[in-house]
Amino acid sequence: MNMPRFNPLVASLSTPPIPSIQRWAQAYDASLGPLIDLSQAVPGYPPHPRLLAALAEAAGSARTAGYGAIEGEDALRTAYAHDLNALYGGDVVAADVHVTAGCNQAFAAAVLALIGPGEQVALLSPFYFNHQTTLAMLGIGCVGIDCHAAQGFVPDLADIESALAPAVRALVLITPNNPTGAVYPPPLLRDIFDLCRRRGLWLIVDETYRDFLPPDPTSAPPHALFRDEDWRSHLVALYSFSKSFCIPGHRVGALTAGPSVVAQVAKVMDNLQICAPRAPQVALARALAELADWRKANRVEIASRARCFRETLAAVPDWRIDAIGAYFAYVRHPFVGLDAEPVARRLATEVGVLTVPGSYFGERQPQYLRMAFANADSATIGCLSARLKALGA
Repeated sequence: MNMPRFNPLVASLSTPPIPSIQRWAQAYDASLGPLIDLSQAVPGYPPHPRLLAALAEAAGSARTAGYGAIEGEDALRTAYAHDLNALYGGDVVAADVHVTAGCNQAFAAAVLALIGPGEQVALLSPFYFNHQTTLAMLGIGCVGIDCHAAQGFVPDLADIESALAPAVRALVLITPNNPTGAVYPPPLLRDIFDLCRRRGLWLIVDETYRDFLPPDPTSAPPHALFRDEDWRSHLVALYSFSKSFCIPGHRVGALTAGPSVVAQVAKVMDNLQICAPRAPQVALARALAELADWRKANRVEIASRARCFRETLAAVPDWRIDAIGAYFAYVRHPFVGLDAEPVARRLATEVGVLTVPGSYFGERQPQYLRMAFANADSATIGCLSARLKALGA
């Protein structure tokens, strides 16, 4: 009997990593205390009560039960454009914004809209695994550009330029980075944008974690790209409301680009989902302005957790932080010659700490673990040193 086959581009992918990692915790006996989950990046505190009330109100309205505009609710597109301009000092308008069902969908829609058959996308390595698997299942070639621990995993412009083969049509950056936490300096982002413009490439910048940059009233914005009069010709910026507003289950992200890009993305979205969930869009349009102080307070809290994480790891010097920022730390484990996956599995099953192996983020990462310190409060983070010591080295 001839059996129908699966799409080989999908069948060849590994199973989703986070659920697999979380299943490891089933073997932990809780002998050292409750599980410490530093795996999937999830807000370690609840949504604001006013946002929850707005979500309930919008979800209970007949108005949001029908289809909405493919590009997103006008109120959210306008509010988000204002939010971007307040941060960057740019000239973003509602027509530059496309709302999506989460940032992963924003990335997939952008790739489908911008990259054609036989073309390639360049990713900085270590990379966010969902970016790589999205490209793989779409049959789009992926060019990896290594970032190095000695530079804090910040990319080198010369390395990027030398890797941009003729088939590469877009370069993808994540800053603050996932998985390393590295924050790319504004002058470097400017140089990379100029390089992409000279080479006729799209620059896709994923800024899911930008709201958790350390608070500093004297610091400049994360970059000045939206101030460039020509930004719409080459820049696509991605964002997630999930982390900043603690609503990952409601699936709302955003893509910011020129109206010509938004028009192409709308064609893709019409075939994926028609429109992003409407109730959270309505609630977020109000929350962006109303909860500004709450978001600032959360930034302070995450910075406090980062400090606590540094202090905690300092008590176990065999475990070394090679990069940290926003939500993540990229930690070098002390087990020489052992791949990160069995180390992460032992952490989960023996001492109750869930982490993501560096090998899930690309080649040449076997000595690293990604730890999402923002998931846990400072008291929980403080328990980590004892767990690591209990694992041995």
